[in-house]
Amino acid sequence: MQYIIESLLFELAKLDVHERINAMNYIKERMHEISPMKNEPVDCVIWVKNDKVIANDYNPNSVAPPEMDLLELSIGADGFTQPIVTFNENNAYTVIDGFHRNRVGKECKEITDRIKGYLPITTIRADREDRSDRIAATIRHNRARGKHRIDSMSEIIIELKRRNWSDKKIGKELGMEPDEVLRLAQIIGLRDAFKDKEFSKAWEPE
Repeated sequence: MQYIIESLLFELAKLDVHERINAMNYIKERMHEISPMKNEPVDCVIWVKNDKVIANDYNPNSVAPPEMDLLELSIGADGFTQPIVTFNENNAYTVIDGFHRNRVGKECKEITDRIKGYLPITTIRADREDRSDRIAATIRHNRARGKHRIDSMSEIIIELKRRNWSDKKIGKELGMEPDEVLRLAQIIGLRDAFKDKEFSKAWEPE
């Protein structure tokens, strides 16, 4: 067994960088198929070209400029210690978690050059193919870190309700209490209800 592994490593070392990355990705994915941990996404982390990684359009996590600078410093100094969590669709990878790691990997030239235009990704389970499931996965990742924007969360709650998710299911999938679901739904609901209304000027005493 050790001889086979050493022979494989010897052959891989002969390949150029991109061929080697592709070959190692293939090996990782085939190993993942027979892994005792194949149901855990982190069991298989591969490197893909950064133009194949697409930001989602619903991320409610907001990072202030100083925190983005710190994230860039962290990745610059320590390297990528966490993969970007994605969903594989249409020959591309939509970000589920790692929205800002994705940005740093693409926008910081020093880091982009160092990782040769690739990004480390793992993919969530294939059965999470519905958009609602993917949104829920993003929210769970963000809430586990205590980071999300209220206005964006409200819009997401409304979208899930439009997709026929009950308040009970939303609460269960997103880790929310019933009153929180109701409060977030009301934020957008009240805004939309009054968006076309005209209000009189405040009363002024004589």
